[in-house]
Amino acid sequence: MSSHSHSSPASAPPAPTASRGRSWKPLWMLAGGITALLVLTFLSLTQGLADISVQTVVQALLNPQDLADHHMIRSVRLPRTVMGLLAGGALAVSGVLMQTVTRNPLASETTLGVNAGAYLAVVAGMIFWPGLLHQYAMPLAVLGGTLAALAVFALAGRSEGAPLRIALSGMIVTLVLSSVTSALVLLNQQTTQGIFLWGSGSLIQNDWDGVAFSWPWIIAGLIALCLSARHWDVLTLNEESARSLGQRVGTARFVAMGAAIVLAGVTVSVVGPIGFIGLMAPHLVRLSGVIRHAGLIPLAALWGAALLVGADTIARMFVDAYGELPVGAITAMLGAPCLIWLSLRVSRSMMGRSGSGGGSMVTGGRLRRVPYPVMILLCSMLLLLVWVFSLMGGSLKIPLAEVIAVLTGGGDPLYRQILLDFRLPRLLTAGLSGMAIAISGSLLQHAVRNPLGDPQVIGVTSGAGAGALLLMVAFPQLSAAWVPAGAVLGGMLAAALVYAVSWRRGLHPTILTLVGIAVAALGSAIINLMIIYAEVDVAPALSWMAGSTYNRSWTEVQRIVPAILILVPIAVWLGRRVDLLNFNEESSIGLGLHVRNTRMGVAVIAVLLASIAAANVGSVGFIGLLAPHAARMLTGASHRRSMILAALLGGILLAGADWIGRVVIIPKELPSGIVTALLGAPYLLYLMWRSNKVKVK
Repeated sequence: MSSHSHSSPASAPPAPTASRGRSWKPLWMLAGGITALLVLTFLSLTQGLADISVQTVVQALLNPQDLADHHMIRSVRLPRTVMGLLAGGALAVSGVLMQTVTRNPLASETTLGVNAGAYLAVVAGMIFWPGLLHQYAMPLAVLGGTLAALAVFALAGRSEGAPLRIALSGMIVTLVLSSVTSALVLLNQQTTQGIFLWGSGSLIQNDWDGVAFSWPWIIAGLIALCLSARHWDVLTLNEESARSLGQRVGTARFVAMGAAIVLAGVTVSVVGPIGFIGLMAPHLVRLSGVIRHAGLIPLAALWGAALLVGADTIARMFVDAYGELPVGAITAMLGAPCLIWLSLRVSRSMMGRSGSGGGSMVTGGRLRRVPYPVMILLCSMLLLLVWVFSLMGGSLKIPLAEVIAVLTGGGDPLYRQILLDFRLPRLLTAGLSGMAIAISGSLLQHAVRNPLGDPQVIGVTSGAGAGALLLMVAFPQLSAAWVPAGAVLGGMLAAALVYAVSWRRGLHPTILTLVGIAVAALGSAIINLMIIYAEVDVAPALSWMAGSTYNRSWTEVQRIVPAILILVPIAVWLGRRVDLLNFNEESSIGLGLHVRNTRMGVAVIAVLLASIAAANVGSVGFIGLLAPHAARMLTGASHRRSMILAALLGGILLAGADWIGRVVIIPKELPSGIVTALLGAPYLLYLMWRSNKVKVK
């Protein structure tokens, strides 16, 4: 007793000390945010084509004169900076509310698909209702964001594993909506001319109109949310506790989510979709120990404004050499690592409940057994049929007899030129690239026992595209023959990053996919920067980013054929070893397999195939997901059998998508990557729902 009472005074002081330490952190966060905001605001006003000093900025603000620099600051740069402050604060608070309502630390306007939905709605309004867009851009953006968020929640379901599953559903919905948006932009290039920079997120303001429109919504919203902060605090409690305090939880959630979507919609309607601010700023503030919304909302708004103005300042530092860079690409490059870190952090509790093993390869029932030779024969006939239709179809229809005549050495000279110089190399590029992507997906899924393995989903395709474009921009004197080298290097770096980060979580399907999507966002940001830096024509660039076989020649065929001839036999030779990877690691080692080396070798072959295909046809997605799963449902788990069948299905899918894209809206063309995305993304969501290993329990 005496010993206990004697030790109590000695042990008492540390608790108050820790409390005092924590109490100072919010004050430091406030002081640091204000300081950063002031410094970045003044620095932002000095950046641009004209070199303007801080002293001139101060004079223009406090004592404006009839000088060119003063007019530049007050009429162009100041509206841009103020818009950055408003947009950053709005996006940050939107993220706070979404994370509170969903109890999901990964929630934000980016990860829930709100930005993508709002952007699609604004683009649709620009095309179909141009006369109404000026007045109703914000309602359209809010409607699009709301529908996107509802789709995410409906697809994710009411699962206790919401954090990772909702984020993954949001990313897939974003992929689908982005594909539709790209299709609309490509099909209406005259109407949407100049939209690329705004669509990547840009704070460019030539007057005060954007600020005048947005500030009442944003400022009034922030004030109202701060005044009602205690209602949002209640949402952090469990539902029973909140109801016992007399709170209407459903109403509070509805109002909070509605306010979050309105803030994001207002921002998108003025500056375009700027991502990751709503993810970074709230977590930066929470690191200081602030959890109550009375402090969280204003501090998040403060740091969100600082982050966005800082990102825009970075973008404008390169304006002399590179032209205008989109601030959305800068925030994506900053936010992707944040998403990776949060995904790994959230996964710790999930791993404890669901285990750390990789995903199961069992993703659904097997179809009624058909003899393997018969299945190969049927798929080969279907491949031939699709390829023949592809040669016949287009703006100029060519009769089957003429196609056969040309392929056998005769035929009409006009048809011969069209087929041999344009359609046949395009068809072979699509078909062979589809085969390479399908084989790559099959290898990836076996290598990591991950049913979500797909070159695009795990970031390889985006990394390959970024690598190819970086090589072309950095070394313009190199010939096109070097493009695959850049693609392979970029794809390998992206894959290495994804696997290195996911390895400690056992390459769990959901973790690997989220990390891959974050890496893909980083690669897409680099691609956007390079397109603007190199002053690439926007329409072909968008088409390539969406995945296109347009205007492909025999050069692309010569690239893909050696890869198929060299890498595919190696993949077939590894068949037995790949089959052993389906067992748990102990069983595989017991059967004499060096698991780590085999996984690495298989992954390298898969990345090489996907990267070379990306160099040829751009960012074509989901072929590596659809074809291998369909093949396993038809043939079983044997790698050799399923891989050969997957290759045939991949050739059918991409050649068929290319054909559909050419004939569905003649004389215009729809990129084949958009067709495959619209087919593949719903299947990925279905796969998430069916696979017990992918569900986060």
